[in-house]
Amino acid sequence: MLTRNCLLLFLWFVFDNGLLTPLHSPPQNRPAKEQRRGIVELMRNGPSSFQRVKRGWVWNQFFVLEEYMGSDPQYVGKLHSDLDKGDSAVKYTLSGDGAGSIFTIDEITGDIHALRSLDREEKPYYTLRAQAVDIKTGRPLEPESEFVIKVQDINDNEPKFLEGPYTASVPEMSPVGTYVTQVTATDADDPTYGNSARVVYSILRGQPYFAVEPKTGVIRTALPNMDREVKELYQILIQAKDMGGQLGGLAGTTTINITLSDVNDNPPRFPKNIIHLRVPESSPVGSTVGRIKAHDPDAGKNAEVEYTIVPGDGGAMFDITTNEQTQEGILILKKPLDYETKKSYTFKVDASNAQLDHRFHNTGPFKDTATIKINILDVDEPPVFDKSSYTMNVYEDTPVGIIIGAVTAQDMDAGSSPVRYSIDWKSDLDSYFDIDPVKGTISTNELLDRENIPQHNISIVATKVNNPVLTSKVDVTVHVQDVNEFPPEFAIPYETFVCENSRVGQLIQTVSAKDRDMPPAGQKFFFKSPPETIKNPNFTVQDFRNNTAGILTKLSGFSRRLQDIYYLPVVIEDSGYPVLSSTNTLTIRVCGCDTDGSLLSCNVEAIFLPVGLSTGALIAILLCIIILLGDKRRRRP
Repeated sequence: MLTRNCLLLFLWFVFDNGLLTPLHSPPQNRPAKEQRRGIVELMRNGPSSFQRVKRGWVWNQFFVLEEYMGSDPQYVGKLHSDLDKGDSAVKYTLSGDGAGSIFTIDEITGDIHALRSLDREEKPYYTLRAQAVDIKTGRPLEPESEFVIKVQDINDNEPKFLEGPYTASVPEMSPVGTYVTQVTATDADDPTYGNSARVVYSILRGQPYFAVEPKTGVIRTALPNMDREVKELYQILIQAKDMGGQLGGLAGTTTINITLSDVNDNPPRFPKNIIHLRVPESSPVGSTVGRIKAHDPDAGKNAEVEYTIVPGDGGAMFDITTNEQTQEGILILKKPLDYETKKSYTFKVDASNAQLDHRFHNTGPFKDTATIKINILDVDEPPVFDKSSYTMNVYEDTPVGIIIGAVTAQDMDAGSSPVRYSIDWKSDLDSYFDIDPVKGTISTNELLDRENIPQHNISIVATKVNNPVLTSKVDVTVHVQDVNEFPPEFAIPYETFVCENSRVGQLIQTVSAKDRDMPPAGQKFFFKSPPETIKNPNFTVQDFRNNTAGILTKLSGFSRRLQDIYYLPVVIEDSGYPVLSSTNTLTIRVCGCDTDGSLLSCNVEAIFLPVGLSTGALIAILLCIIILLGDKRRRRP
């Protein structure tokens, strides 16, 4: 019994190490698992179990090694039937997957060979059918049986990263062990056989910053406090090796580009505590007077800077905005500058951004402050007129060379340069006016005609003597006024009478005037008696100062018999240029009135009939009048 067990252990060792294999399973092809299964059966049943089984076919599953490089066809195995006595009376045939093209069989011996090299990754197994027939009669000796030829794997494929190269990102300052990404390599070899497809990952380049888990391919951070501002991009090389990473295994590599994403761990910083700027006093309101920049080494929104002026000297004069592209602070002028009034400004500006990420730091305040000193530069400015525009009036008959007005400009700079004046020739093409270059007085250069050009618009140029390129202009409007050509006259023909019983100082007529030169709205008239009639004993003229005058009596009582008609000259003056006047004669009749002053009669006959005239004389006078009237009628055409 001891001898039997020793024999069994020896056979276990021999078969397990491939030193002996049954004829239908070559040592290099027989799986160890099947070999061990046979040994177990042998140990259970004794030596008799190693004998040929009582069945028609004597064969099992076959194996063929892939990528066979030998010069002769590779031996696969042997088909054998119990009916085959070795006398060449049995013929073996092969059909099915690859029969004749890939696999061939010796019809007499039943030996199967592979005709060419096979690739397990292309086709892992072949299914064939075997048949044993009588070589003489051709009749099947046994039913057709199906069997499989498996292509046995060898380690001929290296692991491959199908999705590489990889890109990944991890926040800067991440703690050790932070997950970054995972890579996966595939091996085309048989994962169920041996270690050909068992992959192990390792890092070839990228230490000490990152590490890889050997079995999973997970990439994690390996160094604490990695700072994006120091180094942002890391390129690591990962290797995947089969055979469990053992010596002789095949390997593949891939590259992973890892970027440290930014966190807001840096406040903005001005390059200097004091920033000096110089601004010309001539800078227009709304213009950019300077640019400042606080640098923030962070990226994206974490690097966006907001600038504010600290309340003080500069807040009223300047404003500040942020350029979103450059993150510069743009200083903008809010009010005009004047070097002569204030020569410098000093104020502070804060630069800040989003709140600090306290996961990584806990410091503050998260801003920086700089002092801005702006020096105002004196600019040689053009002269300044004392008025924004001028208006002048001149009569159309003004002689050439008469001064009609003047303009005045001054140099407001510290040097106070003299100013010279000229007329912009584009505004006075016909040279109607001239100007004194030193005094600025404007005079006529030609006779003006209101009916032709009632208004002239000219521009006066003021130039600094010490800097002729600095000039300023002002508009001058010259109104040509009409000359007084028509004297005033009575407004209407007046029929004036005085009562015989009038009193001294009695108003007998109110007169007014008209003038064809001026419109009624602007007329002003003055009334008086001519100098030669000032001592008129009968009537006087009194000017009421409202464009009317009154005729007053200077006697108490008038007589028609003595004088029935008086002629009173009245002088009327207007307010035009030049002043015109006219003498208008007012006819005053003497009439009879009642005690109330009401007119009764202005009969001429009553005035001229003398007392005691005879009837014959009256008849003679009437006849003369009739004859004169008749003669006048005959003379009419």
